[in-house]
Order: sequence, then structure tokens, then C-alpha cells
Amino acid sequence: MANLHTPEPELLKPGIKAPVQETLLTPRFYTTDFEAIAQMDISAQEPELLAVLEELRADYNRHHFVRGSEFQQCWDSIDGETRRSFIDFLERSCTSEFSGFLLFKELSRRLKERNPILAEAFLLMSRDEARHAGFLNKSMADFNLSLDLSYLTKNRTYTFFPPEWVIYTVYLSEKIGYWRYILVYRHMEAHPEHEIYPLFRYFESWCQDENRHGDFFKALLRSQPQLWNNWKSRLWVRFFLLTVFATHTLTVFERATFYESMGINPREYNTKVIEETNNTAARAFPLTLNTNHPEFFRRLEKCSEKNLKLAEINVSDRPKIIKLFQKLPLLLSIIWNLLRIYLLKPIDAESSRATVS
Repeated sequence: MANLHTPEPELLKPGIKAPVQETLLTPRFYTTDFEAIAQMDISAQEPELLAVLEELRADYNRHHFVRGSEFQQCWDSIDGETRRSFIDFLERSCTSEFSGFLLFKELSRRLKERNPILAEAFLLMSRDEARHAGFLNKSMADFNLSLDLSYLTKNRTYTFFPPEWVIYTVYLSEKIGYWRYILVYRHMEAHPEHEIYPLFRYFESWCQDENRHGDFFKALLRSQPQLWNNWKSRLWVRFFLLTVFATHTLTVFERATFYESMGINPREYNTKVIEETNNTAARAFPLTLNTNHPEFFRRLEKCSEKNLKLAEINVSDRPKIIKLFQKLPLLLSIIWNLLRIYLLKPIDAESSRATVS
């Protein structure tokens, strides 16, 4: 399977990795309309929100993220493309977790006097995200690199998302994160000979944090009828489902070598993550995408093929104007295939709500 060659890490200074260039596929930092969130009426789902809040207070993983003796060794045996792609995986994961920490921390601060339930939940979720980011950054340090998180805070571009977009995207990112982590964990449990690094042993409990966060955002989403009970919300739900699934597909196939180094088939892994996340989304969203349609994964993988060709053009030494003309048909093909997926008839989740566990 073709995949994108991972470049050597660039440094800000010795031992400090320069942040990956911001693209549509890299984790982003978000800001939102904090006043609008403060004014949300959450009473319709308050019992469920409080139940998840109790779980967050219990802090089941407070003793989980402690590096054991298994980390105390030299990791030079992980080299070449596997090393570069693994560092890239650690960086993207750390950046994503740290992005969640910043957003949740700011939400907690802004809502403290206005909505105590949401404020406390966001504070506790920011605690979890900070632990995850710190643990990942320490793993990077095993490869003689780390991220300067204070530098990221000050220099990263912050993208404004309206509150409803934040709820959709965070819910999906937490749930797809759960499935990404648990499937890797189960694979390593069944095939310990493929465990190239002990980080994966922590994924079972780790992904439960992701699951709880997703459950909280599910309850928050269902407390706002305008996010799921009208035709506009149905169009947005389809858009965000497709966006998250397309991003996952492109990223997995870009880093096929990384997954293959762990004995994971990238295509099977991508398919399973998307199918399970789509099924889970039926608990929150009014509809889900028809992943069983024969065109669904075929067109997603066509987008991946075009994306890999775009990457090849980007790193070539051709003149910019030549690159532009070479990239244009590829970009149009990606847009066309995504549009065709978007227009596939979705599956109505509301009609089967009572049967979804």
C-alpha cells in the first residue's frame, strides 16, 4: 500500500520539535462564542449531564498515567520511516489532546459564574486532556524530542467555531478517538509481538476518558433540540460525519507504514473505526451515514489516492504555477467524491432511537 514519506523532524531548538505545518488534516486549536454557551438551557438533559459529571469527579484514571519501568530503555531500535511516522503520530495526538485542554479550560473559566455544571465538567475534562498531552509529550522525549506546549499556545492559529460546530466536532473527535485507541489496544492484546512501544498498554483506560467526554457532549447536544430536530441540523450532521471520516481516512492512508509496523492493516483499521464511530453516533445524531453503501469506502479511498498524489506534488521542486495546475484536477476529484458520498441517502437514527443502546 502506498503511503506518504514522513520527513525528518524539524527543530525549533535542540530537543524541541517544530510544530507540524498547519493543514486541513492537522489538529487545530479552537475558540468559540463563550457567551452563547453560557446561555444554553441544559435542563432537558440535566440528569444525564450530572451522571457523567459524577464519573468525571470519580477520576478513575488518576493513577493510570504513571510511566513504568517498561519505558526505561533505549528506543533506537525503532528507526527509519517507522520512527519518523511514530513521532508524527505522537505529535499529532499530543497536539490534539492539548487543543482540547485549552478549549475546555477556557470554557470552564468563562462559564464558572454562569453555568456551574458545564464549568465543572469542562474543568475536569481539561484535566484529562492535560494528562493525555503530557503523557504523549513524555513519550516523544523517549525519542529525544518534545513539543514546547507554551509555544504552541502562543503561536498556533485559533479557528473560530460557533458553539453548535464545537459540539458536533468535539463529540465526534472524542468518540472516534475512543474507537481508534481501543482497536489498537485490542490488536496489541491479541498480538503482543507487534508492540513496538509500551504506550499502547495504556490505551484501554485512556479511551474510557474519551468515551466519557463523548457521553457528556452527547447529553449536551441532545439538550439543544436545534442541533438535531430540524432539516438544517440534519445537513450539518451529515457534513461533520463526512468531514471526520474523510480526515481519518486520509490520515490513516498517509501513515500506512506506521500501522503496518504494528501489524495493523490500514484499510481494515480505517473501515472498522469509521463503522463503529458511525454506529455510536446514532445515539446522539438524528442520522448516520450509510457506510454499507458500496460507494462509501470506495470513494473515500479515491480521495486518499488523490491526496497522496497532492503530497507528492507538494514536495516536488517544480515551479509553483506548474504545481497549481497539477493539483487542481486532484482537488476537484476529492471534492466531487466527497459530494457524492454526502448525497448518499443517510440512515435515519431518530426512528430507531428506542432500539439504540
